[in-house]
Parts: sequence; C-alpha cells; structure tokens
Amino acid sequence: MDLYIYYKVRDADAAALHSAVAAMQAQLAEQFAVSSELKRRPEADDGVQTWMEIYPAAPGNFAGTLAAAVDRAGLSQWIVGARHLEAFVDVVPCA
Repeated sequence: MDLYIYYKVRDADAAALHSAVAAMQAQLAEQFAVSSELKRRPEADDGVQTWMEIYPAAPGNFAGTLAAAVDRAGLSQWIVGARHLEAFVDVVPCA
C-alpha cells in the first residue's frame, strides 16, 4: 500500500517543518525500513504551501505508526489545518 499525506504550511514555517519532517522520516526509515519522499507544490497561495509526504510500499499497519511519529515530532505546530491521508494499492489485472 502506498500512503500519500498532504497538508498546508506557511512560508514562514517551511524551514522548521522541513527539518522536523526530514528527521521523522529518517527515524521511520531506520526503525521500520520504509522509504519516503517529501514534495511540495511549486507555487504558494497567499503565503501558504501545499506539501506531500509519500510512503511507497508501506506495511498495512503503517498509518498508525506514522500518526504516532507525527505526534512525537510535533508537526502540528507548523501545519495549517489537517493532514489528509490517502492510501492506494496496486491495480491487479482482472481474471
């Protein structure tokens, strides 16, 4: 399962959030052997950026682990609004 999480951050908070997310993702990679990506939309809207974390091929129970890691990292102090999690699985051919 691939997890895609998107959220908003103010331009002024982007550097602090980047540092916290990078540290969190490094810890998750070491502890759970998951890979991750961090992306953002190229443009900001009224000083607010949209960011996306991607966790390809995450284990089925990883969403709960990720939520706990986000809390420990204190990411909510820099995020505007909610984090939105979407899960996708590979399409298997019809028999």
